[in-house]
Amino acid sequence: MLKFSKFKIIAVLLLAIASVVYTLPNLWTEATREQVKAAFPSWVPAAIIPHRAIPLGLDLQGGVHLLMEADTAGIVRLRANVLQQDVRRVLRENTIPIVGGVGVSGRSVQVRLAENANRELALSKLRELSVPIGNAVLGQSGARTLIVEEPEPRLIRLTVTDEEVRDQISRIMAQSIEVVRRRIDDKGIKEPNLQRQGQDRILIQMPGERDPERIKRLVNAEAQLEFRMVADDPGIPEAETIVLPYSEGGGTIRVFRRAEILGQDLASARPGFGQNGQPVVNFQFNTRAAMVFGRLTSENVGRRFAMVLDGKVISAPSIRVPITGGSGYIEGNFTPQSANELAVLLSAGSLPIKLTTVEERTVGPGLGQDAIEAGKLAAMVAAALVAGYMLLTYGLFGIFANLALLVHILLILAAMAFLGATMTLPGIAGIVLTIGTAVDANVLIYERMREEQQMGRSLISALEAGFNRAFATIMDSNVTMFIAALILYLLGTGPVKGFAVTMIIGILTTVITAVTMTRMMIALWYRWAKPKKLPF
Repeated sequence: MLKFSKFKIIAVLLLAIASVVYTLPNLWTEATREQVKAAFPSWVPAAIIPHRAIPLGLDLQGGVHLLMEADTAGIVRLRANVLQQDVRRVLRENTIPIVGGVGVSGRSVQVRLAENANRELALSKLRELSVPIGNAVLGQSGARTLIVEEPEPRLIRLTVTDEEVRDQISRIMAQSIEVVRRRIDDKGIKEPNLQRQGQDRILIQMPGERDPERIKRLVNAEAQLEFRMVADDPGIPEAETIVLPYSEGGGTIRVFRRAEILGQDLASARPGFGQNGQPVVNFQFNTRAAMVFGRLTSENVGRRFAMVLDGKVISAPSIRVPITGGSGYIEGNFTPQSANELAVLLSAGSLPIKLTTVEERTVGPGLGQDAIEAGKLAAMVAAALVAGYMLLTYGLFGIFANLALLVHILLILAAMAFLGATMTLPGIAGIVLTIGTAVDANVLIYERMREEQQMGRSLISALEAGFNRAFATIMDSNVTMFIAALILYLLGTGPVKGFAVTMIIGILTTVITAVTMTRMMIALWYRWAKPKKLPF
């Protein structure tokens, strides 16, 4: 135990100094943090510069709380419309004649076969549209997507099952959450909390945000981008064209119905500035769309193509030269803010279903400040009581434990600042809890030392046995707590995750401070003081 190398001593001291350095930005103003960041050379990664403060959660700094509900009836309609198209395709591919058209009623699609139609073939092919429901993890559940029946001769009805409706809602809700998350993250809002509530609702919490209307507008924007050729030739049949509103001048413009390229073909979109200094949105197509766009511009030099956003033409430039690089930019009288918002929406993709706000709250910073003060008080009282108990019970070794405890708390705060983890009220509770667990490790070590010396061992033997024999117990307890905290983090949401994050970081730092750091201080004390018995 006494063989504590200089390398280990330096490493522990550097870690303690780093904990202080990375905690200090929490005491600085935003301007000071930016000045510190700017003082470092550009080649130094920003992640390792000590300039980040711990972001505070909604319960500490206030913000926007939105509960949004999905249009589940629209999901059912969408599924029925897809089924209608599938039925038409099957009938067309197998040349099965029908009477009338393919009708939709609720979640059912029905079709009446002509007298000369092959009924068995039609039933066989349409039944192939019904497939088992399942996923890669749970496998098939036994339920199927459709019920195919013949309520009367030559009338075939296909009905979407309840299980399929629930599966579709689940998939679209998961997709919607991901789209909303990308939109909000790209917008620069720190640590948004998004989680599904019930079957058809999404909870959105944005700490520090004060404008719920802007968030609702950002979430529900359609951002359906299309590239269509402009129909300038008056000889083009009207059936092949449509007239859309044109943002320039408030007029209209005639374009082809067929969209050559869709917004989902974009590989990236980011705001920028054009040659005239006006804000634009730069875009890059994926490989397939780049080839289509290159062919389209090569074949139509001198003609115009329209960029259509949500059914409105925002730009209709002329094709001067073939554009084969797969990139370009969108003009449209943008402001820097609107160009940035459009780039965010195009990058995140379109929302698969409309979301309606059913609950809206703005949490003021006053409530958050009260929570901060209460959390600080709880943490300080807990730390003071624990430190006082260790000092009174273990004397000099209690001072060692308290110094390690101080570094333990600083390491938690420094790690959260470095990782950008959000501090919440449950997170403060997690820190308070880890204070007890960190000191508990010292108690196990010290009491083991006392027992070993009472059994007649020498001081040096008792010190070594205290650390060596208590280490297994400390590791067992911390590993079990780490597993529990990890499960909370993986399966929990919102405040539960905030608690789990501080617990996980606190457990890892406990091993460093309560074992390694305390051991170093006791080793140095033994070498310097040459004691004959324990100081408690």
